[in-house]
Amino acid sequence: MPCEAQDCETLASQTNPDRFNLQISLGGFDFPRKLPAFLTISHSTSTISSSMSLAGQLYKLQQLDLELQKKQQELNEVENQLNDNKALVATESKLALHKEQLTDARRMQKNSEWELEDLQEKVRRIDSKLYSGTTKDPKELVNLEKEVRSLKSQIRPKEDALLGLMSQVEEIEVKTKITAEELECLKKEWEQRQETLVPTKGEIETVLANLRGDRNELSQQIDSEALNTYERIRLTRRQAVVKVERGRCLGCHVTVPTSQWQKAKAGDLIQCNSCSRILYLE
Repeated sequence: MPCEAQDCETLASQTNPDRFNLQISLGGFDFPRKLPAFLTISHSTSTISSSMSLAGQLYKLQQLDLELQKKQQELNEVENQLNDNKALVATESKLALHKEQLTDARRMQKNSEWELEDLQEKVRRIDSKLYSGTTKDPKELVNLEKEVRSLKSQIRPKEDALLGLMSQVEEIEVKTKITAEELECLKKEWEQRQETLVPTKGEIETVLANLRGDRNELSQQIDSEALNTYERIRLTRRQAVVKVERGRCLGCHVTVPTSQWQKAKAGDLIQCNSCSRILYLE
């Protein structure tokens, strides 16, 4: 059964007596002017912001600015990682250099092989003349023997040089293979990093866009002169608005005169005499 009007009033007053200090009369019954907390209607952000003190609005704005700064730093770090391909570029250059060196070494090896083959072929032709019996002139035979000795004296250094070039080619081939494998690993790491960081970058950009929207909405509700004061202080201070706790400014930890923090608590825009920050009391 419904309770009597007086019983309703008594019950409501016991629930939250501070909200029922004013009464209105309707149809012979007295009803509370204010509704209990569980019956109040929620307000939009803009309505709540407008009900804040000026210092409270600036403190909220500062929280948004600090979060914007934090997210912007995160975005910068992600973009730096996405663009940081120095190791990849350096390894590509290193591999290109090794390939160039390998091409040159192989060309030198091939030229040395041709020179050695040419000397060996000349020796074979002269030996054929010497031992085939077709040459009878003693003087010519002596000259052929001298020429053979001269050619054979060139063969051994050519062989040693060729062996050196072959060793050099093998060494560069190993370096080229190792560098190519290193480059392949770096490319995979780069691709994995792109797959991970590109979505992260998009998420941070979305958060930043929302924060900027909230900031613009809030800043439009703040007095322009107060906003200019806030922005001016932020040029030299990381925090332009600070709380007052136990009578002290949390920006410089200097005791705030009672008259000042009382005015700040009342909603006036008060700056600390010591650090010039805006004082905020909840």
